[in-house]
Amino acid sequence: MLYSKTTPEQKRLALREMLASGTIVQFPGAFNPLSARLIEEKGFPGVYISGAVLANDLGLPDIGLTTLTEVTTRAGQIARMTELPCLVDADTGFGEPMNVARTIQELENAGLAGCHIEDQFNPKRCGHLDGKNVVDIDTAAKRIRAAADARRDANFLIMARTDIRAVEGIEAAQERARALVEAGADAIFPEAMKDLSEFQAIRDAVDVPILANMTEFGKSDLFTTEQLQGVGVNIVIYPVTLLRIAMGAAERTLETIKATGTQEAQVENMLTRARLYDLVDYEAYNHFDTSVFNFQIPGLSR
Repeated sequence: MLYSKTTPEQKRLALREMLASGTIVQFPGAFNPLSARLIEEKGFPGVYISGAVLANDLGLPDIGLTTLTEVTTRAGQIARMTELPCLVDADTGFGEPMNVARTIQELENAGLAGCHIEDQFNPKRCGHLDGKNVVDIDTAAKRIRAAADARRDANFLIMARTDIRAVEGIEAAQERARALVEAGADAIFPEAMKDLSEFQAIRDAVDVPILANMTEFGKSDLFTTEQLQGVGVNIVIYPVTLLRIAMGAAERTLETIKATGTQEAQVENMLTRARLYDLVDYEAYNHFDTSVFNFQIPGLSR
């Protein structure tokens, strides 16, 4: 109700403990606050907040058009809705090292458990598209160093994402991962790995937790958690999955309404009124005002 009871500090500690557990954890991507609550109800241990999803939700492509304020505001709205730790995509940190430092502190203030910062330069693009460009290793390291120096909560996770594999190959990705850990990264996000052997190569290069991005229609096959754990991956994200499935359902429903003049054929696929009220914890608000929830909801209500 209103906000989660778990403090940001507790969420950050929980994320650290997960990554140190030796067991792989799954973080589905939330596209709004309510989907974060659903992720929690289904038993997942954490929530991922994708920069691409935040941009797409605004009707924008994922090329660095969103601002720090937009990302922080929306990520904070999502984080406050769940007891789970939330990891957010902070793109390139929204500027030079001083801007990166501010980014970290704003995300701390918004209640996030951690973020990742990448080594592309603007205009950036989706990590699974061709034609990416990356900054030099010194610039990438300065971003991570600024992030690590700026945080006030030592448990706020600083993850470094590198996109260099698509540009210079897996050995360059190993070298960059090592440099980013030396600069202060608590974890590494190697983007667009070709196969499991490449995840293994990153694991061999660093001793910190590593992340696998299991996005649909990307460079990587959709490996199982068992396969990923077998090569040393600690956390796996599904960044755009829920947005894609929701928008696909929305498109099909609109087509049905247009073709038949009614949504009746799609009602069976919808969240019921009762389930929606349950997700938003409607009844709990009666604690403040007994006139808020003073009606019966049929179990099959639409």
